[in-house]
Amino acid sequence: MFGNSAIQTVFETVFPPQCISCQAIVEKTGGLCGPCWRDTHFILGLACAKCGAPLIGDESEQDEWCDDCLVIARPWDKGVAALVYSGAGKRLVLGLKHADRSEVCKPAAQWMAQKIGPDLAQNALIVPIPLHWYRFFKRRYNQSALLATQIAKLTGTHYVPDLLLRKRATKSLDGLTKDQRFQVLDQAISVNPRQSQRIEGADVLLVDDVMTSGATFAAATEACFASGAKSVCVVALARVVKDA
Repeated sequence: MFGNSAIQTVFETVFPPQCISCQAIVEKTGGLCGPCWRDTHFILGLACAKCGAPLIGDESEQDEWCDDCLVIARPWDKGVAALVYSGAGKRLVLGLKHADRSEVCKPAAQWMAQKIGPDLAQNALIVPIPLHWYRFFKRRYNQSALLATQIAKLTGTHYVPDLLLRKRATKSLDGLTKDQRFQVLDQAISVNPRQSQRIEGADVLLVDDVMTSGATFAAATEACFASGAKSVCVVALARVVKDA
């Protein structure tokens, strides 16, 4: 009988691995081709400790904040992001969100887990930003939940897909100003009553595909703290930054 490695070799001979961004042939499943790798702006080095945006300068032992986080209240404890929302990184996010490109999730979750690093509590609850049931029905999946599932597997922590609920349907945030985004999402997210005991005293990691203004993360964080969470950190696959 053929072993798993032999079967994988035959499969990749018939169906060669493709770049997760442009579908060019690559050597390894879940990889990026050379041009897409160069066009994917990973957030390395100094970054804002609240939202993960890249900063100019050398890495510091002290937390540094970006201009936005100096003036916008961030209720969560710490935030990180793996990519800048531009170039191939933007294509990956849009493919995952709108084109059912679920193959992006495994490599994306690895990048996100690397950014989280040792800061993640061993007993943390991994929680995706929820979709309203109507949007879930139209899209058929929640991309944040797909990412959170993979992060939980990689980190060996607890995945809780239904900790948060989107209480009301909100209109698309595309094109809205920062203030409008916060207004739309005000009290739109709550803790699932069935999970109210589980969140008390818990460390929570919120997962989303992209952070723009931070309004969604803020609404989810406030809901967690209102129900007794001990700490809340956030991780996004990509961070929207100015002039990116």
